[in-house]
Amino acid sequence: MRLAACLLFALATSASAAAAAEQCRFIEARAEREACYQRQDVARAARQQANEARQAQQKPYEPMAQEDAQLAKSLRSICRGC
Repeated sequence: MRLAACLLFALATSASAAAAAEQCRFIEARAEREACYQRQDVARAARQQANEARQAQQKPYEPMAQEDAQLAKSLRSICRGC
């Protein structure tokens, strides 16, 4: 029952998002239509910046970095320009 409710909610939100994106082309007045497109461009740019910021904050997982640094340090002391 909960799964069905979740699926209906997801379907409704995706349909409303698609409808919101398509509404500009049906506006008759040119000035209003262009203003609608500009609002969509601003919203798209904000979403894109948020995605880029989120990706920049994510640190790649490197479990061996500390061990690699220790190994490199020990190798430098063993081999000096071999």
